Amino acid sequence: MTDNSSTMLSFRKSGTKVSLRLHKIFFHADHEVLHEVALFIMDKKKKTPLIRNFISQNKCKIKEPSVRKVNLVSNGTYYDLKKIFNSLNKQYFNETINTSITWGRRRKSTEVRKVTLGSYNRDNNMIRINPLLDKISVPLFFVEFIVYHEMLHADMGIGEKAGRRVIHSPEFRKREKLFKYYHKAMAWEEKNMNFFYI
Repeated sequence: MTDNSSTMLSFRKSGTKVSLRLHKIFFHADHEVLHEVALFIMDKKKKTPLIRNFISQNKCKIKEPSVRKVNLVSNGTYYDLKKIFNSLNKQYFNETINTSITWGRRRKSTEVRKVTLGSYNRDNNMIRINPLLDKISVPLFFVEFIVYHEMLHADMGIGEKAGRRVIHSPEFRKREKLFKYYHKAMAWEEKNMNFFYI
């Protein structure tokens, strides 16, 4: 049971074992909701209206981190991040990711460096996407991949191995490849690497 404000439900299978993470609001879930959780674990493609309704009805019980208010700007010139987020949340996360998303601020710099295309901040439960991606020359599938990548961080958190933080674990990389256009996104990034230097 967790107090994670970004992911309400997630699980991982290893052989016959299942590791399940549920937000503590599920302490108060009735038998029907918990039964649907069990069915969802057995078949991730199964529809879960009871779980979605339960989370929606209990949003007031989910603690939001106490951080300064940030002005969210999800609608860009070419891409609407909230629309992309909602679509991915439904397709890959069963609508369990409860995270805000915004375009980052445009920054001018004369220094040549690799830019960060996206980030997830657990403290304020927010995904930021670099506004460099809000261009007609950047394909939708690549923007979707960057958003999906950061949603995975929100879902999985940061692991630990031998006392060291593991941000991109083997399990993370495995789930990253579940994105429909993963290989296409990787090929496009490789071909356009210079685009991501400023």
